[in-house]
Amino acid sequence: MNKIRTFMLRATVGVFAAGTLAAGLMTAPTAGARTSQDVGRQAVTAQAPVTAQAPFTAQAPFAAQTQRAGLTPAQASELQGRVDGYLAEEPGGRQVSANRIATRGGDLVVAAPGQRYARDLAGPGASGRAPAACAYGHLCLYRPGDSRDYYRCGTYSLPWVGDGTFNNNQTRGTTARFLNSDRSIRWTSRAPQTGTATWTGVFYVVPC
Repeated sequence: MNKIRTFMLRATVGVFAAGTLAAGLMTAPTAGARTSQDVGRQAVTAQAPVTAQAPFTAQAPFAAQTQRAGLTPAQASELQGRVDGYLAEEPGGRQVSANRIATRGGDLVVAAPGQRYARDLAGPGASGRAPAACAYGHLCLYRPGDSRDYYRCGTYSLPWVGDGTFNNNQTRGTTARFLNSDRSIRWTSRAPQTGTATWTGVFYVVPC
């Protein structure tokens, strides 16, 4: 009887061990085996298309204006270089068109290649065959290639040299002052008045 019990106990233990081993083989992945999750990830990766990124081409913000004016890429680059030079000299200056800068006192327009007179390429009559009119209430200064339009009172730097013209079209009786480097008065203009001027030696402008 004892032998029979011993035999039955050993058989039971053997069956239990075999069942445990089979369960482990079913649930634990072996080295190099792929689980169902791995297969799913591989399928998603295989389905994702691989496309080449198109190169990014920067477009100048005012390219349409220079193209409409008939400027070549080289001329447009030359114009932008002149604008950048003025921006470096104008505290608070902001480029608002291909050749116009909004300054603290008003506007500065840089003549584009081919323009005899500086005209805003974003505005009408941009060919520059004739000087732009100076609006009532404004003080306008000109020199070959550039123009300044002041319509705010204050004291503003004028980094110009050479000869040019001016149009003091402010309210009648308004006096514009042109100052030396020490801000002493060099000469004045009482509106309305137009004339020629030598900008060399004028360091500051006080429209009103």
